[in-house]
This record gives sequence, C-alpha cells and structure tokens, in this order.
Amino acid sequence: MTPLSVPEQPDAGPPSRRGRKPESIWEEVSASHRAWLEPVRSRLFASGLTLDDLVNRSGYSKSRISELLRGKGYYPGWEITYSVVRALDIPVWPLRRLWTAAAREAEKDSAWIASRIHEVQPLEPEQPPLAHQGFTEAVRQPYTAYARAFLQSDRRAQWVVAEAFDILWLGWGEVVASANARRHAWRLLRSRVLLGAHHHPDGHPDLRPAAFATVDQSQIDDLAARFARIGELSDFFDAVGRLPQDQLDVTVLRYLCGIDSDAIPGIVGLSPAITHTVDHHARGALEGTYHRRDNPGVINPQ
Repeated sequence: MTPLSVPEQPDAGPPSRRGRKPESIWEEVSASHRAWLEPVRSRLFASGLTLDDLVNRSGYSKSRISELLRGKGYYPGWEITYSVVRALDIPVWPLRRLWTAAAREAEKDSAWIASRIHEVQPLEPEQPPLAHQGFTEAVRQPYTAYARAFLQSDRRAQWVVAEAFDILWLGWGEVVASANARRHAWRLLRSRVLLGAHHHPDGHPDLRPAAFATVDQSQIDDLAARFARIGELSDFFDAVGRLPQDQLDVTVLRYLCGIDSDAIPGIVGLSPAITHTVDHHARGALEGTYHRRDNPGVINPQ
C-alpha cells in the first residue's frame, strides 16, 4: 500500500482576527448533518475569517449564516450551503453528497432535494486528489469488510465507507500534513461505522448478529446443531464486542473479515509491533473469558 502520513493532533488555533466564532453546533443535529457541518466549521476556523467576512462573501445575512453553522432550525437549502462552501473554497461534490444524505435523514423528500439542487447552477465535475484516490482504493475492501461485520448489510457498509471517504476528501490537505494519515483515516471510518452499529445498553457494540453470517455455521446441515453453533458464536462475538477498541478492531479485521495479519498495520495505522501486541492481548483476553476453537469463522462474503 502507498505510504501515507495523515491526522491525530488537535488543529492549530486560527489566526487572531476581529469578531468571534459561531456558537457550538446544536446538540440535536443528526450524525449525517454533522458529517458535513463539522468540516465546514473547521475550514472556517482555520481560514481566520469572521462571520462578517463570510456574510460578505456569501451574500446571506449573519443570522442565516449563524443558523447554518450551528445546524439549528430548519435543515438548510443547498443554495445557502453552496454559497458558504464556495466562500470557504471547500470541494463541492463530496459536500453535496453529504448534504443530500443528511437531507434524507431530516425527512426531506426527493422532490425537495432536487428542487434545492436545481436552484444552483450545474457543477463542474470534480476529482479528488490523486493521493486520495490511491489511498481509498487501497483500503476500500478492508474498510467495507469491517463495516459489514458491524452493520450486517452490504449496502449500509458501502455507504458508510463512501461517506468516510467524502469526509476525508473535504479535509485532505490537513490529512496529508498530519503525523499519521492512516491512523486518522481509520479512526474516522471506525467512528462512522460505530454510529450505525447496534449497541448494548452499556455502550459496547453488539456483534452477536455476525454469528448468522459465518462460514462456520453455514456449513452445518443439521438444523439443531447449526443453531447450537450459532449460540456459541453469539457468545463469542459478544465477548469480542467488549474488547478495548484497538483489540476489537484487530480481532474483527483478522478473524471475522479474514484480512491477512501483515496487511492490518497499514489499515489501522499502527506499527507492526504494536499491532502484534494488540492481537496477542486480544487473543489472551478472549481465551481467558471464553473457551472456543482457534478460528471463530470468517464472515460469509455473500
């Protein structure tokens, strides 16, 4: 895989300028809405522009711009969103895809979305940076396999991965300038996956449905034996879901998704030595809490 170096340190503070930052994002903003609103706000803060500057560049009032940047009130139309995006020189195509997904989550129908998009002149085609294209193609398969293990749906997994790639595109300059690009990208992907995953009341992801998708149980003809095996695997996957985060990630990638152990460090952005140690501790924890066979079964690609 092509070496990348992309973020983990906090963003540097914006230059000292007149005015003040917008208020915090409204607490009731949905996850899909945040997916594009947070990068927009980050770009604004990094630019050093004030709300007055953004008002002058966009042509909209300060109250409307402030409302958009907080995510409060009605879901914003594409025209005002586009004006802010262009004022901040943000890639439009990935932002529009994220805006559309959030509009659907806000229960806007297809007619409303289409009419708002048609209010803006047609966009010129955009291509992500070559480094972004190379990176996303290299990690698409393992990222999708990981997402599928938690979401139990090819369509949902592919959408979450595409969403993560669009968010990376929006901040690609900061990504490649960071200390560990692959680690940053993995943490972003993981966060988007876990937002859509089922969880126990204690907050741990619930991996038990994965027991129904293993090659192991699918090869058992006897129905009673098959359900017994599913029960065993459900208990095992429940134990996996309670591992610390890095141990969980490595275990899912290696044993549920069947990813080669040598490829995992480049996927999760950890060194080979640390990844080996994480894997060792995960196996020890599972063997100490749940007696099982060495391989719990690989996720069935179908």
